[in-house]
Amino acid sequence: MVILEVMPAHDVFADPPRELRPFIRDGRITAVPAKRSRRLQLLDQVAQAFEPGRRYPEAYVDAILKAIFDDHCALRRYLVDESFMSRTAAGIYWRAGGTVNA
Repeated sequence: MVILEVMPAHDVFADPPRELRPFIRDGRITAVPAKRSRRLQLLDQVAQAFEPGRRYPEAYVDAILKAIFDDHCALRRYLVDESFMSRTAAGIYWRAGGTVNA
């Protein structure tokens, strides 16, 4: 069994873009933006917590998302629905989109 280290929540939103600051407090999401363009920007920030090309069990994904938003299930659904993450039927997730910092 491989144990994966969970990224601290403060790392995901250490310095959020100005447009997202109304939705983030103390490194946690307080609300999901209703406007799709801002929601996509927020999801892109969340996707940065996951390394491209790496596979994650659902428990690991949930641990990261719980640290940054109370409704981690909704956040996980947003990530999959907007193609920032993909999953297998067995509950293995991987980052499928979002910006990649070189």
